[in-house]
Amino acid sequence: MGEDLERIKRRTPLLDYLRQHNWEGRPAGRFEYVGLCPLHRESQPSFYVNARKNVFYCHGCGQGGDLIRFVQLSREVSFRQSLAYLGPQTDHETESTAPLEQAAAFYQQQLDHYPEALSYLDRRRVHDPALIRELRIGYAPGGNLRQHLTMQGYSFAVLRRAGLINAQGTDALYQRIVFPLGQGEHIVNLYGRSIGVAFAHRFLPGCKGGLYGWEKVRNCAAVILVEGLFDYATLRQAGFHNVTCSLGTHLNADQFRQLCDGQRTVYLAFDTDQNQSGQHAAEQLAQHLVTHGICARRVLMPAGHDPNSFFVHGGDAYQFQSLLEAAQP
Repeated sequence: MGEDLERIKRRTPLLDYLRQHNWEGRPAGRFEYVGLCPLHRESQPSFYVNARKNVFYCHGCGQGGDLIRFVQLSREVSFRQSLAYLGPQTDHETESTAPLEQAAAFYQQQLDHYPEALSYLDRRRVHDPALIRELRIGYAPGGNLRQHLTMQGYSFAVLRRAGLINAQGTDALYQRIVFPLGQGEHIVNLYGRSIGVAFAHRFLPGCKGGLYGWEKVRNCAAVILVEGLFDYATLRQAGFHNVTCSLGTHLNADQFRQLCDGQRTVYLAFDTDQNQSGQHAAEQLAQHLVTHGICARRVLMPAGHDPNSFFVHGGDAYQFQSLLEAAQP
């Protein structure tokens, strides 16, 4: 029983659970967050969550404990009922994330065996082996994933539900550079960037998670927000460690809450494309952030460029820093 309890709490961190249920907290220390108590009415925040210890305590109502205790109190159920409530979610989560973890690891192993994939990364100015390992970048050559995962014990039905294969049993990602997308401790999706023109870039079905790389920057006083994963990778490689990625110009509710969970400056380094859609999205997002008390500044990339192409075409870290310093409200 003790191992099962710890497994549930590890797989569903208390802070993630609260945010999934619309709790809004702001940083109150290195690992602590504070917000209005979801267990009783109050006007001043007194509900604290320690993300490292995975516990909560409310100075208003005096309640405290772990995830299981919170479910007991918030849903007014017994200890065993709270386990029953969390258990099926955890089992479902395991079924959906485990094959994604295995697929990501398999694609990582493939990368070094395909010169065309390494050549594509080099053309996009992503060539630091340490960064490639850290981001778990891989390559999906196509044709061999189903056999590999079947040998690991995954059924056709499970692989189909995860979106890894199509109805014919062939790989959903084919001739694509693969970035795993994480949420908490788990991979929740895979993004495939086509290395040619025959196939579109794509995500697997389902949740994309929060801001990419958020855990590394959540305590930074200033963050650089980019649209794409290659923008993220090239900036990290250039020495900018306060970068996060929204996986597109339109943020979901969780991503927006992450940006607003503390006092910070957000630099919006979106594409400057011909139809100005990136800059229009940046302007709207900046206005929205300002109404939530966040200082937002728009980075004006050279015409036709995004952060990745800026470096591909000869830009350097010093020049990009100048763009940040010239960013507009």
